[in-house]
Amino acid sequence: LSDASKRRLYDQHGHAAFEHGMGSGGGPGYADMGDIFGDIFGNIFGGAGGGRGPRRGADIGYVMELSLEEAVGGVEKQIEIPTLDECDTCDGSGSSDGKLETCGTCQGRGQVRFQRGIFSMQQGCPHCGGRGKIIASPCGDCHGQGRIERTKTLQVKIPSGVDSGDRIRLQGEGEAGPAGAPPGDLYVDVRVREHDIFQRDGDDLHCEVPIRISQAALGDTIRVPTLGGEVELRIPMETQSGKMFRLRGKGVRSVRSRSEGDLYCRVVVETPVNLTAEQRELLEQFEATFVGETASRRHSPRSSTFIDGVKGFWERMTG
Repeated sequence: LSDASKRRLYDQHGHAAFEHGMGSGGGPGYADMGDIFGDIFGNIFGGAGGGRGPRRGADIGYVMELSLEEAVGGVEKQIEIPTLDECDTCDGSGSSDGKLETCGTCQGRGQVRFQRGIFSMQQGCPHCGGRGKIIASPCGDCHGQGRIERTKTLQVKIPSGVDSGDRIRLQGEGEAGPAGAPPGDLYVDVRVREHDIFQRDGDDLHCEVPIRISQAALGDTIRVPTLGGEVELRIPMETQSGKMFRLRGKGVRSVRSRSEGDLYCRVVVETPVNLTAEQRELLEQFEATFVGETASRRHSPRSSTFIDGVKGFWERMTG
């Protein structure tokens, strides 16, 4: 125990630190059962053993809500996230004087090797955490961890065309790694709020456009909303409620292919309400022109077809 590095290892792990044989670098190795099995299967299948090298910081997830306009046009937003950030005092090294000493257990390799039955095991050094260096004089602010808890402010650029379910990765903006290890990443998950007018389906947009009975019967040119402003839409004569009109290129520009979707406008013929006496009289006169089977079939073919279908149904039921 006269060796300072071995003494620190003994203080941390006790006799277990020396019970698994000497590593190839002369230092004792130590592993728990989870790491042992990780190394066994890693070696068998050609993968790296668990726990090798300094562990990077954890990844962080953040949910960002956007309006449809923001998602379609792109936006830059400022966010605040609670995280483990790099210590400013020691610049993330964990050392008060910036000096690191070579680990005496692994001789600076960050890994130790030991024999486990017929298997030769290798794993991250338990003394230095796989870094190959140890902190002789820990930083007083972060206590040698190289990171502290704080709320970090970031500017996040959202590209145009994103949709709910899209994920944006900001490399290196996750939690800082311990004592100078690499940081994790920040993942921003996009959620787009419902819109008052438009419904989105991939890169296409859908909306309902109310029109009057007279516009549906006589035809008209109306103005309809798009995300880029109003445009004209021609309603032909005798348009039925529910008819769909397609405006090419008035949807969403894809975030992946940069092609543009379409806007689908479904017209809904509104029944007039709060009629004046004059309007009521005019409608009654108009309705009178539909009296008679010939007039009904000529001016309301769908109603006539429906009535014929009902008659045929009852004849089959009673016949």
